[in-house]
Amino acid sequence: MFDLARIQHALAEQNLDGWLLYDFRGSNVLARRVLELPDDQMGSRRCLYFIPREGQPRKLVHRIESGVFDHLPGEATVFLKWQELEAGVESLVSGCSRLGMEYSPRNANPYISRVDAGTVELVRSFGCEIIPSGDLIQSFEATWDAEQWAMHQEAAVHTNSAFEAAFGYIVEQVRSVGFAEESAVSDVIMQHFADNRMTTYHPPIVGVGPHSGDPHYETGTGEQTQIREGDFVLVDLWAKMDRPRAVYSDLTRTGFVGTTVPEQYSRIFDIVAAARDAAIECVKSAYAAGRSLQGWEVDDACRAVIDQAGYGEYFCHRTGHSIGQEVHGNGANMDNLETREERLVMRNTCFSVEPGIYLPEFGVRSEVDVFIDGDGNVHVTGGELQTEVFPLLAMF
Repeated sequence: MFDLARIQHALAEQNLDGWLLYDFRGSNVLARRVLELPDDQMGSRRCLYFIPREGQPRKLVHRIESGVFDHLPGEATVFLKWQELEAGVESLVSGCSRLGMEYSPRNANPYISRVDAGTVELVRSFGCEIIPSGDLIQSFEATWDAEQWAMHQEAAVHTNSAFEAAFGYIVEQVRSVGFAEESAVSDVIMQHFADNRMTTYHPPIVGVGPHSGDPHYETGTGEQTQIREGDFVLVDLWAKMDRPRAVYSDLTRTGFVGTTVPEQYSRIFDIVAAARDAAIECVKSAYAAGRSLQGWEVDDACRAVIDQAGYGEYFCHRTGHSIGQEVHGNGANMDNLETREERLVMRNTCFSVEPGIYLPEFGVRSEVDVFIDGDGNVHVTGGELQTEVFPLLAMF
């Protein structure tokens, strides 16, 4: 629910004179979330909503879409001509020296860079310094309430049990017909989600052998996708409860179709698991010490383990991503590779920790979710941490 007092308190804490939220044809999904604009209400004209540190918000709306912000507090100025738009923007930001917007210098963080350069130039022309609104966005879009935390925990029970369904099916098929198709394993997982009233935006990744070494492999069919005895397999799955405002659980585990796991797989898994655990410990120790933590620090802690083991070039993605109503959410990522993530790792937010080593022959990823509650307690969700490559024929 839109909470003006809470937003203005955050503006004061971050020493901002105001927050200017701008959208054009759905270009700023972050602003739309904060302003509670329905997904099916996609206007065709520019609109702006200004929240000052003190006092009432103000609206700037086009004549033919003048009601776009009627559900929010504040008076509206209606424009028609482009000259009236520019004058209206000047009036909104008059007196502001530090203004929050969905902007990132040099596009260093594209996840929050939602306002076009021309609009930024216009606002700057009125004497405003534009400050990235990444932590504001987190506070009012990426944080979870108690209901969402409960739905995540419920989803995590079912995503965790989906691995038993998937790996059990592989073993059953290998024993009965000699192999299991990657796509058939994916179908088993999707049926498991449906049976538990879950939804997901995309089927899971099921990758055998070299396919597991492709972080974004698209599960396929055919002879090269048959999982047989002696094969290594990776399963990455994500889903949420099929309810309004539900949030995702996102997990990855690996198995070997045999009774004893070969050393080449165990050795790489142990490095990945140690990196995963180092990232989790980084978060826990920061919160235990009461110090602020930025996403890049978690990535560094994780990546250092893999670098020191000599496999740094094979860890080709960030350590983790924000999780929310989308599996890749709008909060801080655990990243100092693709971006330098300087947003805070905040309370009541969730993110994945998923280091990987991707070799030509096979790839290992171990993914868990981490939620920090309002008291600063760090929760790792999705069942017990995987501590070894699962020897599937010995387990089922």
